[in-house]
Amino acid sequence: MQEFYLVIALTFMAGMAMPLGALLAGVDQLRPTWLTDEYRHGIIAFGGGALLSAVALVLVPEGIAPLSTWLAAFCFVAGGVAFMALDVLLDRIKTPAGQLAAMLSDFLPESLALGAAFAVGESSGVLLACLMTLQNLPEGFNACRELRAATHYGARRIALIFAAIALLGPMFGVLGYSWLSAYPSVVAMVMLFAAGGICYSVFQDIAPQAQLEKHWGPPMGAVLGFVLGMVGHQLTMA
Repeated sequence: MQEFYLVIALTFMAGMAMPLGALLAGVDQLRPTWLTDEYRHGIIAFGGGALLSAVALVLVPEGIAPLSTWLAAFCFVAGGVAFMALDVLLDRIKTPAGQLAAMLSDFLPESLALGAAFAVGESSGVLLACLMTLQNLPEGFNACRELRAATHYGARRIALIFAAIALLGPMFGVLGYSWLSAYPSVVAMVMLFAAGGICYSVFQDIAPQAQLEKHWGPPMGAVLGFVLGMVGHQLTMA
């Protein structure tokens, strides 16, 4: 029962990083020079580094353990194909919420995997929650900027919307904890599916946005985002 409430708390914490990122995106309304191009690109790259660390240190290692080689590869590729199909769909319908959709497509399967990880006794659940929080902060930041540019919504209103969306995290976490606990292979498949989708998103959306000519801060943002995940992984393994 204690793990049940821990799943709720951790997924809610990770989800609330989205409205916090939205509020940070609104700071430049008060201080237009606060976010220069290099800092903004650094924030984007930091989120990419955190996403890659979630893939490399948690989702793939935990996902491939109980599955055959070919099934694991299929699930990973299927995640990439699914995210690509979503990307194509969003482009065709010209939605102003592409970043929001990408954020949710990461957050929801990860919440499901987090709940399931606790149910099967994996020690990676807390680390995954921390990495989700790290990645949701810059993703909320980017999604808010996108929505502000395409709509009349202000940062506070968008942050409230994101706070409501954050409640989906505990719902999916509880679903993973209560339902997927009996199916460890399905848990692994969900993890690899999410990992494949995240890998696609990093190289399709995040890495190109992070590039900035004659500036070297953004790539270091990716390094710092990844190393935080690496340190967390080592601490949980100690």
